[in-house]
Order: sequence, then C-alpha cells, then structure tokens
Amino acid sequence: MSIDVQHLTKRYGEQVAVNDLSFSVSPGEIVGFLGPNGAGKSTTMKIITGYLEADEGVVRVEGKSVREDPMSTKRVIGYLAESNPLYYDMYVKEYLHFIADVHRLGANAKGRIDEVIGLTGLTPEYKKTIGSLSKGYKQRVGLAAALLHNPAVLILDEPTSGLDPNQIIEIRDLIRHLGKDKTVLFSSHILQEVEALCDRVIIIHKGNLVADARLEELKANAGEKEEVILIVKESIPPEIFTSESLIGDCVESTAGHWTLTTVSSVDLKKRLLELALQNNWNIVSLHSQSGSLEAIFRSLTK
Repeated sequence: MSIDVQHLTKRYGEQVAVNDLSFSVSPGEIVGFLGPNGAGKSTTMKIITGYLEADEGVVRVEGKSVREDPMSTKRVIGYLAESNPLYYDMYVKEYLHFIADVHRLGANAKGRIDEVIGLTGLTPEYKKTIGSLSKGYKQRVGLAAALLHNPAVLILDEPTSGLDPNQIIEIRDLIRHLGKDKTVLFSSHILQEVEALCDRVIIIHKGNLVADARLEELKANAGEKEEVILIVKESIPPEIFTSESLIGDCVESTAGHWTLTTVSSVDLKKRLLELALQNNWNIVSLHSQSGSLEAIFRSLTK
C-alpha cells in the first residue's frame, strides 16, 4: 500500500479530533477524503505527511513508518496544505528554486521547475511576486511546489480552493493525469469534483470513519431513500411535511430551502405540487437528487 493508516488517534486536550481511524490507499488510486468542517480531515493529512504526531496508531507511506523514518517518507510525499503557506515577497520561479534546493534536486532543478510551471498553468505569471498573484494562482504555486520533487504520493487538502470554473477543470485534468502513476489522496468540499475524479471515497465524521467504498457501492448501499429539494418563497411550518406519509425526514437548511427524504421522488413531487396549489406557495425549484454523492454525504454526516 502507498498509504496505510492503522488505528490513528489524535487528541487536542479533551477533544478527540481523530478516533481510531484505519484505511489504506493503493498505488495509482485517486481517493476523495471527505467530511464536514471539523471532521478531522486536515489533522489526518498532517499526520500522514509528518507535520503532526499521532497520539496512537501507525502510519506508513510507501512501506515506511512516518514516525520512525520521517525524512524518507517526506521525500516521497507532495503536500498541498489547506492554508497553502507561501513566501509572498518571493518571485514564483525564485520560490520554486528555493523548494528545489530543499529537496536537493541539484542539476535537475531548472528543467523540473520549467516542467511544473507548464503543468500547473503558471507560465503567464511566473515572473511576478507571489503576493501579487490572485488566490487561484497562489493555489497553483502551492501545487507546483508539491509536485516539484516528483513524489510518488500526493496529499492535497482542498486543491481547487479559490479557483474559477475554468481553472478547476484544468486542475481536475492535471490530478487525473497525475493519478495514472501516483497515489492521490485529496479532500474537497466540492462533491462534484470528487464524483468527477474518484472511483473511491473515504468519509469521516467527528473523527470517525463512516464510509470507505467505491462510489457505485455507496450508491447501491444507499437503498431506496431519495432526496427531493424544494425551494419556495414562503415560510412553511414543518408540521405540513411531517404529517405526510411520503416524507421520512425534512430539513430546512435556509429560509424556504427544504430537503425532504422519501422512498419515491416521483410521488412526492406530485404531492408537493398539490400542496403548493392548496397553499398558494411560489415554488422556485423542485428537483430530486437520488443517489448523488451529496445525498449520501448528508445522510452519513447528519
């Protein structure tokens, strides 16, 4: 296994950030690492990369223990942190030369720097200081630094954060290309990105593993439950929904925005239209999201 995490636990005082977490990632896999804010994703990634030490458990990267042989494991890991720390006063190419020196690339540095600049789309901006770049281009600089030493394992924490839709597609294509010969573990709150890139997802909630499966398995195991999204202009008392036999659960995320769980989205949508006519609701949107990763994520992390 490229990444092997066994019984990982991390505490901050009395708070358990990661609780007896175990999973593995094989060479050539692109795995989405998901969970709500505060679930323990970034903490787990920092432990895998050696930036934090676990209280309990063992992490191995490319067969070597992160705790016992931290330098060897860091040589094979490329890490893009969520905060993406950069030296804003340095020029892009100057910064990448600095990172190349840290990794002791020597005579190979210049060619490799030019290569990652092209890979990450930094060519139009590489002569600028990092501080003058947009957030999206700063994110590309962090990704270029993670790729520079050609690591076997990539740990990417929110790699498309701050990118516009065109840039997201470009970085998605790059990650897909890199995944052909590297192991990629990445977190994202953009679930469409995960569905587009990953065959497998790991979902954690409050530090605990709640799912580790291929996407098609997750969708198959979701059973017959479906979700219907109803958005109306009016304020609706929840009692109207809880009295309906078709509805298993109802949640109002924002004013007038309802997520309704049902066993038949077709029947429920018909009934909602009837209720709308009876109560003079102004429907803004009514659609189902049966079997989507978003629906599965919500059901597992409520």
